[in-house]
Order: sequence, then C-alpha cells, then structure tokens
Amino acid sequence: MGKLVEGVWHDVWYDTKANGGKFVREDAGFRDWIKNDSEAVFQPESGRYHLYVSLACPWAHRTLIFRKLKGLEPHIDVTVVCPDMLSQGWQMGLPEPLFGHTRMHQIYTQAKPDYTGRVTVPVLWDKKTNTIVSNESSEIIRMFNSAFNDLTGNHDDYYPEPLRGVIDEWNDYIYPNVNNGVYRCGFATSQEAYEEAFESLFSALDKIDAHLATHRYLAGNKITEADWRLFTTLVRFDAVYVGHFKCNKQRIADYVNIQGYLKELYQIDGIADTT
Repeated sequence: MGKLVEGVWHDVWYDTKANGGKFVREDAGFRDWIKNDSEAVFQPESGRYHLYVSLACPWAHRTLIFRKLKGLEPHIDVTVVCPDMLSQGWQMGLPEPLFGHTRMHQIYTQAKPDYTGRVTVPVLWDKKTNTIVSNESSEIIRMFNSAFNDLTGNHDDYYPEPLRGVIDEWNDYIYPNVNNGVYRCGFATSQEAYEEAFESLFSALDKIDAHLATHRYLAGNKITEADWRLFTTLVRFDAVYVGHFKCNKQRIADYVNIQGYLKELYQIDGIADTT
C-alpha cells in the first residue's frame, strides 16, 4: 500500500510509529457529489461515470452492491483491478478502457498531477470533466442511492428520512469498531494497539449479535445502508480477517444471529453477483 507524494509514487507503508502502533486511516482525497440539480457540476447522466473497484476490497464492494440494487449497471461501467496489491499498488490486468493505464495511481495523477495521498478504491470517475468525483465509498453509495432515481426509475431507498438517525448511529459505531476495526487489528504494529482494536471489534460483534436476536435488521424491519456497510466486512470475515488480520477470537459462523443475518443478505437477488 504505497502513496503518491506530489504526483510521484512511493512504495511506503503506513507510519504507525507516530500513533503508538495504531493504524490510522487517511481521509479520502476526492469528495465531490453527483446531484440531480441543473446547477451541479456533476449531474446524473447515463454513461458519464466510470467506477474502479477491487473485488477484494470491502469498501469497493459497497459501491458494487448499490450499483446492482439501484439498477445502475447499464449506466455506470466498471473496471476491476487485480486482487493483489504489489509494489505499484492496485494494478489492472489489462489496460483500463479510458486512458489505457495499468496502475491505479495513474488514474489519480490523471485527475490531479500533483496529488498527494493514498491510492485507494473505489474511485468514481467523471468522463465529461476528466476527473475523480469521489474516492469515499460511504458518499458514493449515497449518490447511487438517490441521485440517479429519475434516470433509472428505481426509487428504492436505503437511507430513508425516518430512519436516518438510527442508520447514522449504527454507521458511526460500526465503522471504527468493525469495518475499520479489522484493519486496526491487522495493521497494528504494537501489542497494545492490537489488543485495543481486538477488544473493540469483538465487543461490537457481541453487541450486534445481541441486537439481531430481537431485530431482523440493524434499523428494524427494513434493510438499509447500515446493513450493506456491515455486510461487506462480515462476508469476508471468516475467510480473510480471522487468519490474515488475526481477528481470531470467534468466527462469524460462531455468532448464531449474525450468521443467519449474513446468509439472508447474501441471498437477496443480485448480491452474490457482486462478491
């Protein structure tokens, strides 16, 4: 996991020493929005946007799920990078279709030649202005949830107004403790940092399992954004995080309620196609 510094690629890992061995994720560098507004720079148009993802990445997986659920596949095309992150970071097996680039960091410098920051996926690219709209997954899925509704006729809402408070509460709890929590375990470089992340992770999973004993989904009886944000971590947990990230107190298979919840979400039409 390297980074760009003023447009030059450097194969460097995270500096955990400055944080007592803790992994601290950097903020996304591109945070614009697609809006259904005649004055907006980025407007919802069929064929205008391109999505770069990795199938190994839970953050990118969120965007593929919303692209599927919201009927955006005919309107937003996709490039899937190779699953291995090597010395050049995320790479393409074949040159990607817009510029013929073979490395993800080239997409970043295509948008901003002097970019400084981590090179991550997902990336939502605008073909009209030739720049990155966003590389923040939580905001990309919000755009996919509502910005293209008039174009697709799909008004399914995974962030409904009456539930936004509880959805935000779950998101704010699950992100640091579970979504990012597995990375805080796996990328910790001190025992203290690892144990802190480990305890937070499994305390959160215990809380979620207890909640699901009396609730079908996180926000009640309706699947929401909060469920899909959790799903992409859960579906990788036993196969990846238990071993590779040392999240090995329990498997998801050992949580009766979470396991049933995970199976139900996976069986929703189209979701298996995104994994």
